Amino acid sequence: MLIRFAGLGLGAASFTTIFAASSNNTNVVDPSYDSSKFMAEPVTPRSTLIKDKDDMKVKMELFIMKIQAEFCRALENEEDPSKKFFVDRWTRSEGGGGVTCVLQDGKTFEKAGVNVSVVHGVLPVDAVRQMKARGKDLVGKELPFFAAGISSVIHPSNPHIPTVHFNYRYFEVTQENGEKMWWFGGGTDLTPYYLVEEDVRHFHSTLKKACDTHDRGYYQKFKKWCDDYFLVNHRNERRGVGGIFFDDFDGKSSEDCFEFVKSCAESVIPSYVPLVNKHRNDPYTSAERDWQLLRRGRYVEFNLVYDRGTKFGLYTPGARIESILMSLPVYAKWEYMHSPPDGTPEAKLTEILKNPKEWI
Repeated sequence: MLIRFAGLGLGAASFTTIFAASSNNTNVVDPSYDSSKFMAEPVTPRSTLIKDKDDMKVKMELFIMKIQAEFCRALENEEDPSKKFFVDRWTRSEGGGGVTCVLQDGKTFEKAGVNVSVVHGVLPVDAVRQMKARGKDLVGKELPFFAAGISSVIHPSNPHIPTVHFNYRYFEVTQENGEKMWWFGGGTDLTPYYLVEEDVRHFHSTLKKACDTHDRGYYQKFKKWCDDYFLVNHRNERRGVGGIFFDDFDGKSSEDCFEFVKSCAESVIPSYVPLVNKHRNDPYTSAERDWQLLRRGRYVEFNLVYDRGTKFGLYTPGARIESILMSLPVYAKWEYMHSPPDGTPEAKLTEILKNPKEWI
């Protein structure tokens, strides 16, 4: 998705404001909760995070805050030192809020966004329909819910650096009969503009290693799910070269599922950042830049036409449009009836997008 569950809320505050306010808090902090390591204070009040530290909602929130900070700092290390993430901590009047981090117009990254959202409230009818479309048979028209997720899309300046997207999330929904349902979802996928098979194998191998730690059948299952999900159906081509994707993940205990999601999220930096470092100074032509912009157009088409997470965000009361659409690129391009000439690197990539392959 683009910004799964990270686009809900109203209002904003700069990190400076938030940090200054939090620095006056003299409460004794649980050792596992050190907000100085995050990009901003978490959404949930500090007292609740400490009191309910064993609750999965709290565990997920603190984990995604940690991943957000680690990924932002890893990206800043690849960027001009003068460029840092703008941190926008926002609240949602209907319940919860989030932290949106954006770096724009950098030397390495034209636009990089890493979002966290922790929201709760009542799911309206249209949002419930979206949930049912994903296989959840929910009882009721309006249901209390909780959603915590991290979502990121990186649009590099250099066309030889791939775009990456990742999203990991946790849901709880309480049905009319009082039954509580929970599940995890997410994934990580790569969208190169020029195919370097060594890079793609590195990316997939890193994800497979994370999956194999928990179940040696996960990678192949979730790799196929990713190829099937990120299909731009009206183009008959995939958005990129895949990765892993899963939803409605609740087959084991919540703790086991959480540990799997942690392994997946922690694999993002080693799977992607080496590719940034490898290609950020590669020379490129104006023609290669044009191809990058055309491929970004396809990226936009998928996100706006097909992505279920985008639709969920837009259907949810208090939707924060800037965060939902933050993952769209600054620049993209559409040309009428464009088709790359046979035998070119662009045609090679297009063939792979139409016919996914096994990378490892």
